[in-house]
Amino acid sequence: MEIIWYGLACFRFKSRQLTIVADPYAPEVGLLLPNIRARVVTISHDVPGHNYVKGVKGHEHVFDGPGEYEVNGVFITGVATYHRGQPGERERNTAFLYEFDDISIGHLGDLGAMLDRKQIEAMNSPDVLIVPVGGGDILDASRAVEVITELEPRIVIPMHYAQPGLKWSLDPLEKFLKEMGVEPTDPLASLKLRKSDLSGEETRVVLLESQGAPA
Repeated sequence: MEIIWYGLACFRFKSRQLTIVADPYAPEVGLLLPNIRARVVTISHDVPGHNYVKGVKGHEHVFDGPGEYEVNGVFITGVATYHRGQPGERERNTAFLYEFDDISIGHLGDLGAMLDRKQIEAMNSPDVLIVPVGGGDILDASRAVEVITELEPRIVIPMHYAQPGLKWSLDPLEKFLKEMGVEPTDPLASLKLRKSDLSGEETRVVLLESQGAPA
C-alpha cells in the first residue's frame, strides 16, 4: 500500500488491488494537481476544494455519498457526517472507510462536526486515519485529537491545514502537533505500508509532503 498526499484533502491510495483518489481539488483553491490516474474517485463534499473529478484521469467509478461499495475486492463505505452549521442546518459530508486486503484507511473529508456513536462505529477503528486539522469550517486541532481518541487508529495523517499557495486561511500544522504532544518530523514524499508496520499500542503521527504545487 502506498499513500500520497497532493495537498488539502486530496490523497491517492494505491495497492495491487486498486488505486483510489480522494477529494481532488480545483485550481481555484490555489493549488494544482499533477497528472494523476485512478480507477475510483471519492468525494466527501460537493465543493471545488473536494470535487474536481475531471482532475483525475482514467476513473471508472465516482462515489460521493453514504453507502457500501465494492471494486475489485476493496470495500468502500461512505459514512454520513457533517461539514459545518447548526444542528438541522448542517452541510453534509461523507467520510470514507477503505478496506483493502490487510489495511483499512479512514478519510474524514471536509468534516466540521464531531462524530456521534453510530458514525464512530461505522468508521470501525481504521488502521490509518486521515483527519482535517486546520480549523475554520472543519475540525481544529483540539477537536481533531478528540476524534482520533475515539477512533483509535494506529497511524494518523493530518490534512487540510495551511500550506504555500492555498488561498484559504487555515491553522498551521504545528498547532495540531502541539495538541498531539509530538515533535515535528521531516515529511515523507509517500507512505508505503505493510500490515506488519501497524503493530504497537501507540498511535503514530506521520507527516506527508504535498505533491501538489501552488497555482
